[in-house]
Amino acid sequence: MTTEVGTVTGPAGAQAVRRALDVLHSFHDNGPDLSASDLARRLGLSTSTAHRLARTLLAADFLEQDADTARYRLGPAVTELGRLSYHQRRLHLAAPELRDLAERTGAVADLALRSGAHAVIVAGGAVTPRVGLRRPLHASALGMVLLAWQGRAYGTPAPGSESARTRELGYVVDDGECALEARTLAVPVLGREGLARFALGLRAAPAVLTDARLGWFLGQARACARALEVLLLPPSERQPPQA
Repeated sequence: MTTEVGTVTGPAGAQAVRRALDVLHSFHDNGPDLSASDLARRLGLSTSTAHRLARTLLAADFLEQDADTARYRLGPAVTELGRLSYHQRRLHLAAPELRDLAERTGAVADLALRSGAHAVIVAGGAVTPRVGLRRPLHASALGMVLLAWQGRAYGTPAPGSESARTRELGYVVDDGECALEARTLAVPVLGREGLARFALGLRAAPAVLTDARLGWFLGQARACARALEVLLLPPSERQPPQA
């Protein structure tokens, strides 16, 4: 009798893949480089297992290692795949629209999509290490838009009254988001099926994004969202033209 070794078809192989992906996800917080023991603590693994996973990812260029500290960071293969995904999603076409929106409004303009339980900012002014790229869905205007217009598509529970009110309004306003002294207005970028493919946000000081000017900011955001639907979605996935 022979035993197949090294495949990823069975539970053991699937677990190895899952653990390798967990190692990569450990770097989401954009913090300092991580040692094998750091990875072990974060993932609840033995240090030897974490070291073995890291060395495997290192050999495939998904991680790289500092020669002096032996700590790990994300490698060039991740960068390459990220750039390919960025262009496949046509996100490079969004940058001029977001820049123009920011100049017109005096606010920071961001575009986000959903990744599991987070809204991930993929284009715009907040794509900096200082601010970070991920927000919990329930703790950001961008995330609440994605929840309100994407709940059923992700197999999450049917949207409640809050999500229904959000869809009726067509936007979310959040004050003091993520401990920043800022106000955020977010609207969906919708596809043909009526689901938010992206969320578009404007973030500014409360003295700029005031209640009195909210209608004007909302008009600017919605006009940009419609332009992004054309730029980012193929014709078959866009909303039908409004009569």
